[in-house]
Amino acid sequence: MLDVRRLVLLRELSIRGTIAAVAEAVNFTPSAVSQQLSALEREAGVPLLRKAGRRLQLTPQAEVLVQAAGHVMDVLELAQSQVEETMPTVQGRIRVAVFQSAALALMPNALHAMATEHPDVRIEMVQREPETALHETWARDFDVVIAEQYPAHAAPHLPGLHREDLTTDAVRLALPPIDTALAPVSSIEDAEALPWVMEPRGTASRHFAEQVCRRWGFEPDVRYETADLQTQIRLVESGNAVSLMPDLMWTGRTTTCRLVELPEHPRRTIFTVVRSAGSSSPAVRALRHALERAAAAVGDAGTDVVTDP
Repeated sequence: MLDVRRLVLLRELSIRGTIAAVAEAVNFTPSAVSQQLSALEREAGVPLLRKAGRRLQLTPQAEVLVQAAGHVMDVLELAQSQVEETMPTVQGRIRVAVFQSAALALMPNALHAMATEHPDVRIEMVQREPETALHETWARDFDVVIAEQYPAHAAPHLPGLHREDLTTDAVRLALPPIDTALAPVSSIEDAEALPWVMEPRGTASRHFAEQVCRRWGFEPDVRYETADLQTQIRLVESGNAVSLMPDLMWTGRTTTCRLVELPEHPRRTIFTVVRSAGSSSPAVRALRHALERAAAAVGDAGTDVVTDP
């Protein structure tokens, strides 16, 4: 009989790539991970790993076992959810990954609702870029991820994940106040000659922003790069840059930025993703419901800032 815990370590190696990364993820020493994988090879009776330069590669037989390990973990997660459904109260631990604007606009109300209605649920939140968080949720580092999708930029699709849309928000051109702008600017065409601030390369928002500029015939002069949208706002407000900013960032705050509608009125979609095997967990369902209510409240309240026509 194959040891399930060793199968899980093999799956971790297929995801993380190195013994050291697996050891860090499961809080083992590298030598302990190696010993467990060697024991699994003996149990299976076939080689599972082979050296490829300085890295280890999984054999075809190991890949079969990795798939089996995933199925076993899904069954166990579903069983855990079914056990939780028999409990008199909603309880458990939920690890949540969330990007910045959702962390600011949605999580405070959702966390308060969960603490009030389901005090036996422990929620642990980490800020992550959506593309990374989706993969980490599939890898079982998180239970729930709040992610985003920009127009013409599909979110990564990973097997065994369940998506539910929360809300959408407009993406607008954020311009400095007239009295602090480096040059007169009132539209996307005027912004060609100005410095831009954007998120790092590889993010969906950066790809979207660059494509918007290119559709208007210019390459943006990206002088400032930061994933912190609060920093982006300050650079715009102080007259040092222009940016594309989603409306969710203005929840509960005012700004001196001038917000201009973009052609075609693009909207970003915000959604939650969980593993399908864990989607029936009462705690996960409760958090998703709390997030839905938080998103509806933001939509009902609207934005505190004024947009330019």
